[in-house]
Order: sequence, then C-alpha cells, then structure tokens
Amino acid sequence: MKPPIFSTHGCRLNAYETEAMRDLTQGQDNLVVVNTCAVTAEAVRKARQDIRKLRRENPDARLVVTGCAAQTEPETFSNMAEVDNVIGNTEKMNRATWGFLPDTEKVQVDDIMSVEETAGHLIDGFGTRARAYVQVQNGCDHRCTFCIIPYGRGNSRSVPAGVVVDQIKRLVDKGYNEVVLTGVDLTSWGADLPATPQLGDLVLRILKLVPDLPRLRISSIDSIEVDPSLMQAIATEPRLMPHLHLSLQAGDDMILKRMKRRHLRDDAIRFCEDARKLRPDMTYGADIIAGFPTETDDMFENSLKLVEDCDLTWLHVFPYSARQGTPAAKMPAVNGKDIKARAARLRTAGEAQVQAHLASRVGHTHNILMENPRMGRTEQFTETLFDTDQPVGQIIPARIVGTKGTRLRA
Repeated sequence: MKPPIFSTHGCRLNAYETEAMRDLTQGQDNLVVVNTCAVTAEAVRKARQDIRKLRRENPDARLVVTGCAAQTEPETFSNMAEVDNVIGNTEKMNRATWGFLPDTEKVQVDDIMSVEETAGHLIDGFGTRARAYVQVQNGCDHRCTFCIIPYGRGNSRSVPAGVVVDQIKRLVDKGYNEVVLTGVDLTSWGADLPATPQLGDLVLRILKLVPDLPRLRISSIDSIEVDPSLMQAIATEPRLMPHLHLSLQAGDDMILKRMKRRHLRDDAIRFCEDARKLRPDMTYGADIIAGFPTETDDMFENSLKLVEDCDLTWLHVFPYSARQGTPAAKMPAVNGKDIKARAARLRTAGEAQVQAHLASRVGHTHNILMENPRMGRTEQFTETLFDTDQPVGQIIPARIVGTKGTRLRA
C-alpha cells in the first residue's frame, strides 16, 4: 500500500491543510489529491494542467480535487474526465468525507458562507523540524474587488486562543523552535469570539503562556487593522520576529479605492514608519498588483515609489489577471504588455531593495534558525548559507561575512 499523493497549489494555508489531509487519509491506498488555488484564472489553469498530468502518471488512482478553486467553480473540475471526486474546503477537513468517497456523489461542495467555525483538525507542525505553522483563522469578511477568495474560504472564523496556545505548547514539546501564525485575513482574528479579542492579544498571550517558545512569527497582515496590542508586542517582545508581510496591493489612492481596500497610501507609509520606530530591525514584505484595471502610468508610479517610501524588502508582485465573478473583471482593463512591463519594473525595484538589505547585514551577528544543514533564516527571514553542516532545527548565532545572490553568507 502506498500513501496518498498530494499536489498543493497556492498559499501557505493550503499547504497547512494538505498536511492535515495527509493525516485524515491515513490508511487509504491509490489516492491522488489536488489542493487547488483560485486567486487568479492562471491558478485555475495550472490546476487543470496538473490534474491531467497526475492522471497520466496514476491512471488507476482515485483522483480528488479540493481547495479554493474546487469550492468556487466545482463544475469546472467535475466536468473533467480525469476527476473522480470534487470536494469543498469544509468537506476536505472532515475525516468522514475521505472514508466514504467511493460511495458518495462526485461533487461534495456545500455553501461555504454557512460555515461558522474553523476546521477542528489541528496538526502538530509540518515541513522541516525547524518551523511549524498554526492556522488560527480562516475566511474573510472583506470584499476586495479583485479577490474571489472569500467565496472559496467563507466568512472570517477564529480559532479560540486557548486552543491555539495548547497546540503551540505541543509543538514546542516536540522540539519546534519557531511557530508561524497563519490565516486568510489574520488581523481579523478574534472578531467572532466572545469579548472580541484582537490579534495582538493572541500574540501576547502565546508569548506569556509558552515561555519556552524561542520564536513567534506572523504571516501576511492587513496593516490598517493592526491593533495597539500588536504594536505593543512589536515594541516589547524580542521573541516576536521583526518581519511583517503586508497586504498593500497598490500605492495609489484611487486604485486602492477601486480595489475596495481599507487603507490609503499614507496609512501604509505611516504604519511602516511607526513599526520601525518601535523595532528598528523590522523588515517588510508586501503584495503588490501591477496593472489593476484603470491604472494609468502615473498611478503605477505611485505604487512603484511605495517600495522605497515604505522601505519594502521582500516583494510578491502579481501581474493583474481578471478573475471572473469579481467586480474588477468588469472594469476597463490595462493593456497586457503594459501589465507585464510594470510587473517587471516592480520586481527590479524589489531586487534592488533585497540587495540593499543584504549589504546592510554584512558584519552583523544574527540568530539563524537552520532549515537544512547548510541553510537557515535570520530573524528577518533572510536566507543564510553556511560552508559547514549545522544542526537542523537549532538556532545558531552566526556572523554574516558576505552575500551570495539573494542570500547571506555566514
């Protein structure tokens, strides 16, 4: 009996849920699962391509498609001859779903908007022995005009703080030295819980109740929703890592309004300045979309300048791709060549920021969390190379002696 084969597309949360499904499908044989992403039309195209490839490689297996694209457009995948079952984002986290697959209808996708709780299945970390990811939130109550993810994930739901703390204690007992909090809209954590706590309250509670946890990291956040307690944690808690990935999307106020974002350009700049005053070693990553509908050259220049104004280091650049079913898909489109050129300019600006960051670290000593014998990451999430083997999963103090490409050398 061979274990199920999984193919994961998209975000870190999908990767987390794939690991949960590995546990839920233990004991099953001849199973292939494709965990899809719906963020762009290109993501759906790649999922379909992957499905065809996996079917050719596994002609006799039961092939199951799940994830956000399966949730938002189940008929796209149920109509594929290669697919045996299509299951939704809620159903995939239910052990019973996997036990009864052969005897159920081909499509099992319920109304995600009716789900009121996060999936109860928690896993004790995944990936290397260095870092574990903990899902504390799912879904999104916002309706950005370019995004279909709320229709794949449902409304925002939070995992209670006590459940999160207990899981992190187990992870620390298993030897993990860093935990990353993940979610679809992480800064909305707590809004649906009694007394409506906020993300900063959760961070402070984890650090207080799990004193043996060396490093806590938070994944992508919406800077306009950052609460005072999180700012307090940034200022006072050295175990909270000085690296924030920001969902900025654009640097022009008109485009931000058309995206239905909740911040303006100056809000983003102010947050970055304020957080860095509290934590001078803070580094930022950011998501930025190039070529959103109606974006003019001048509007794009505002986004490009934001890279320097916010001193962003790690950029995720997304050439705009129309997603059917979203309001932005009906807006006047930017020429495809212009989108490609703007994305290239953003990436060039990002590469320059990375090189400046790397150069600024040479000569400094960092605590490196080793992900494999020759590579680890600094507190700012910068990849660092070693010439000799180091113990995986351990935190190694090391002096930075140079750079190599987009990495540091220790």
